[in-house]
Amino acid sequence: MHFPTNKLEYICIQPDEPLTDIVESIWMVKNHSDEEKEGIIVPDGKIDLFLLADENGKFEIFISGICSAPITKPPFPKSTMFAISFYPIAAEYIFKQSFADLNNTKKTLQTDYWGFSRDDLNDFNQFYHKAIKVLSSLSSKEIDDRKKKLFELIYACKGEITVKELEEKIYWSSRQMNRYFHKWLGVMLKTYLNIIRFSNSLKQLKNGDLYPRLDYGDQSHFIREVKKFAGVKPTILNKNENDRFIQLSLMPEK
Repeated sequence: MHFPTNKLEYICIQPDEPLTDIVESIWMVKNHSDEEKEGIIVPDGKIDLFLLADENGKFEIFISGICSAPITKPPFPKSTMFAISFYPIAAEYIFKQSFADLNNTKKTLQTDYWGFSRDDLNDFNQFYHKAIKVLSSLSSKEIDDRKKKLFELIYACKGEITVKELEEKIYWSSRQMNRYFHKWLGVMLKTYLNIIRFSNSLKQLKNGDLYPRLDYGDQSHFIREVKKFAGVKPTILNKNENDRFIQLSLMPEK
């Protein structure tokens, strides 16, 4: 996927097997504007690794955990950002560390993390292939079938599945699943399901469909959930004034 917005250039590539269970996408955003404008990131259920450089030569690599609330992003005028978006299972199988302390926050890493550098931001295609090579070398451990099926069901159902149904389908107790989510991600399973359901509602909201299409109890429940994860009502999210909601700004039309 490659398209320019008003002042943003965006490319997004989904990886091939065997990384499809771990990596959601590898992407880039180039901000050609010099406006000092804050943005808002809404929860999408991913762990993200970022490489960021601005026109003044500043370069950093940072990582963010699962968000369960809207996050205000500082302005990055005239900047280039390359990123890898991971499914939560990457915490255990790629990073081999808990992200519980990075819920709704980020951590700055060494500027040579995984062998990346500022020079990698010169060519997105080369960065993509380098990232695939690095990730392939890190993902040597076979994914537990039960965990793999858990996330497959969550995404296939767009979050429209209960904890009890998951328990019955994968033969894993709700207590054990919640322990897993709390240990590795710092959120409860029910919260994660709500995040995925909300994230899957973003496209309809962008397109002006302000009524629930997923299994929200009613319109008022839908509005409450949108306000919880986006900080605003569906009507405000749809307007997206000044392109302040980053994911909506990068989302292709219809």
